[in-house]
Amino acid sequence: MSRKIIIDTDPSPDDSVSFLMALGSPNELELLALTTVGGNVSLEQTTINTLKSLELVGRTEIPVYMGADRPLKRELITAQEVHGGNGFEGYDLPEPTTKASEGFAPDRIVEIIMENEPNSITICAIAPLTNIALAMQKEPKIKQRLQEIVIMGGARSEGGNVTPAAEYNIYVDPEAADIVFTSGTAITLVPLDCTHKALSTDARLEKLRAVGTPHMEAFYHLLKFNRTYDSEKMNMDGGPLHDPTTIAYLLKPEIFKSKKVNVTISKDYELTRGMTVIDWWGKMELPINANVLYDLDSEAYYDLVIERLALARG
Repeated sequence: MSRKIIIDTDPSPDDSVSFLMALGSPNELELLALTTVGGNVSLEQTTINTLKSLELVGRTEIPVYMGADRPLKRELITAQEVHGGNGFEGYDLPEPTTKASEGFAPDRIVEIIMENEPNSITICAIAPLTNIALAMQKEPKIKQRLQEIVIMGGARSEGGNVTPAAEYNIYVDPEAADIVFTSGTAITLVPLDCTHKALSTDARLEKLRAVGTPHMEAFYHLLKFNRTYDSEKMNMDGGPLHDPTTIAYLLKPEIFKSKKVNVTISKDYELTRGMTVIDWWGKMELPINANVLYDLDSEAYYDLVIERLALARG
């Protein structure tokens, strides 16, 4: 029986790889909906990028719901310096002919969770957590009905990628992150400590390209551009392929290493805004609220990404 998932997203190319991998894994995952949020680029553009990606592989039956266009209490900070002006630079995809489905994403998240059996829905959150927090505020019962939330975000010893302390997804809306991490819902967190070990090297991208299909050619170019910022600014051998780690974890948790700890979100002090304070050694004796992934088998990860992305086409 496949696991039912919702993916909350703000697409740059690695977001799209995530949900296309899910579509390429029908025996394990059933993608019920994609929900978009303002993040890497504006809400309008993240929605366009989502629709473009679905049309690229002929999977326009998946509903896409637009959500929050800004954080709960702050102005939106985008990441166009990383992903380009439209968040999808590196390969020109046609403008989408389809449109987002009717309904506000947090409302639809609530409706989907409440109309399914308890503990049957997993949310993969690969963007600022605004939509998830709004859904929890609208209907607190969903906190206990969710099976799990798998979040790409945060950092422990790796340091942040926006400030010395904070990773982008958490930094953009720390108030939303705090609501999610104090919700009591089962959480798996994939921080930069893990994703920075998943680098898109030349050899891995060439292996992806060698599949030879049009959508794999497109993602070869998109991911090649998408790695530029990290490889240049952080002196990495290729850029990290962050967001697909959430889907890879659902498909093959055995390729990851993890530890259950307490994670607290810093939101009031500007120097540490958005920091995930991960109590690795239990010093504060706070309740465990997250399963934190800290390592992965990078070769097994890329093999899985390429295999399932290749199968995404309808």
